[in-house]
Amino acid sequence: MATIQIGMDEFAERARQIRLVILDCDGVLTDGSIVYDEMGREIKRFHVRDGFGVKCWQRAGHQIGVISGRYSQTLAWRCRELGISPVVQGEPNKESAYRGLLRACGVKPFETCMIGDDLPDLPLILASGIGVAVADADPLVRRRADVVTDERGGRGAIREALELLLVEQGYWSEVIEHYTRSIVTSED
Repeated sequence: MATIQIGMDEFAERARQIRLVILDCDGVLTDGSIVYDEMGREIKRFHVRDGFGVKCWQRAGHQIGVISGRYSQTLAWRCRELGISPVVQGEPNKESAYRGLLRACGVKPFETCMIGDDLPDLPLILASGIGVAVADADPLVRRRADVVTDERGGRGAIREALELLLVEQGYWSEVIEHYTRSIVTSED
């Protein structure tokens, strides 16, 4: 499981207050690769467990958004598929986008968790209630984050971080209960 770089009591206290998780795209939702086909169309790979984690977070009544410095139609499709909103793309000033996202969602910085991987994400990681770096993030970002995932970006890191938050908030046990119930009845 993830490395929590702040005290466990402090992490638990902060985690219980998180209402909005903000994701970077390249290197967090994806493995950071930018692949083009022979027609010049961008191809991104997303991890299904990250998508499941997003849906669990949303079912707990929380918000999730994306801030990406690049624009990608592929990202727009994936966010639409998962119901992620708001999504800010093509915004080189992530700090301004972060402040706008907080206003739009009606949350304070201490109620946010930022998951990032590179230096443009660091101011948001530091400003948030909990800052998360994926396992293969820039070394400085990993050192400064509150949490570092065991999983790499695009390989389940989002699910890992969301599960940590949901455990502290008491929702993860409901997820486990839902998926471990027997579907066989005495009538079968």
